[in-house]
Amino acid sequence: MDLFKRLITSVLIVSFTVQQAPTWAAPISSDVQRKVNQLRTLAAEKFEAANEATLRITQLEKESKGLSAREALLKVELDAAGKFLSRIAIESYQGTGFGQSMELLFSDDPTQYLSDAATLEIIGTRNAKALRDFKVTQQRYQASQLVLEDRTARVIAEKARLNKEVKSAKNALAQATKVLNSLKKEEREKLLRREAGKEEKILKNSKRIAQSYKGDNSRGSIALKYALGQIGDIYVWAAAGPTRWDCSGLTMRAFQKAGVSLPHSSRVQINYGKSVSSSSLKPGDLLFFGRPISHVSMYMGGGKMVQAPRPGKKVEVIRFTKMFGKKPFVGARRL
Repeated sequence: MDLFKRLITSVLIVSFTVQQAPTWAAPISSDVQRKVNQLRTLAAEKFEAANEATLRITQLEKESKGLSAREALLKVELDAAGKFLSRIAIESYQGTGFGQSMELLFSDDPTQYLSDAATLEIIGTRNAKALRDFKVTQQRYQASQLVLEDRTARVIAEKARLNKEVKSAKNALAQATKVLNSLKKEEREKLLRREAGKEEKILKNSKRIAQSYKGDNSRGSIALKYALGQIGDIYVWAAAGPTRWDCSGLTMRAFQKAGVSLPHSSRVQINYGKSVSSSSLKPGDLLFFGRPISHVSMYMGGGKMVQAPRPGKKVEVIRFTKMFGKKPFVGARRL
C-alpha cells in the first residue's frame, strides 16, 4: 500500500512539474532577420547623420582657419596702430612735462595708456584720424575674436555630435550581431544561407538590369552608368569607392564622373539641383528618403532605382516605391 502511494505521488509530482515548467520557444528566424535588418538600417541612418556632422566640422574648421589668419593680421595692425599712438602720447606728455611719459615710454604694453581720458583727449585733438583708425581696428579685432570663439565652440559641439552618431550606429550593428547569435548554430547557419541566396538573386537580377541600360550623354545618364557599374560592391560607412560605398558616397562619386561636385551627405545633397515630382522622374535623378533625410538613391527609369542601401548589403537595383522600409520618399532632385 505504501509503495502504491509513493508511485501515485511520484506520478503527480512529475505531472505537475511538466505542466508548470516555463515554456520556451526558439526565435523565429524570419523575425530575427527582420530585426537584424531594422538594426542595420538604423545604423545606416546614424552613419548618414555622421556624414553631415563631418561636413559641418570640415566647413567650420576651414572658417576657423581663415578667421585665425585674419585675427593675426588684425593683431599686427592693432599693435602697429597702438605703438604709433603711444609715440604721439609720449611726445605730448613730454611736451607738457607730465611724469607719466617715462612710464609710457618703457611700458611693455603702451596701448593700455590709450584708455586714459587725458591721453585720448591730447591724441584726439592733434591726431583724430589716427585715433579713429585705431578704434576701428580694435573693434574689428575684438569682433574677430568673438566669431572665432563661436566657430571653435561649434566645432567642439559638432565633434561631440559626430561621436554620438557613430557610437549609436556601432551599437545598432552590435545589437544586430547579438540578435543573430541568439539563434542556435544550425538555425543561424540556415538563416545566413537563406539570406545569402536572396542576396545572390538580387545581385544577379541587378546585373541583368544594369547591362540593359543604354542611356545618353546627359549628366544624369553618365552618373547613372557609373553607379550601375558598381553593382555588387559592398556597403561601408563613409566609403566613396572604388569598391566600397555608402549611399551618399555612391551618388557623390557618380556625379563627380559627370562633372558635378556634391558633398558626401544625403541631407546636404538634397539642396543641390532642382526639385522634380515623382511623376516626372528621369534616369539619374536623385531620390531622397527619411525624415530627417537618411538615404539617397538614383532613379534608373522603368520604376527602378540603384543604391548602396545599408550594412550587410551590396550596391543593387530595386523597385522604386514611396517607402524605403519605414522611410518615406521625401523628394527628388535633378542635377
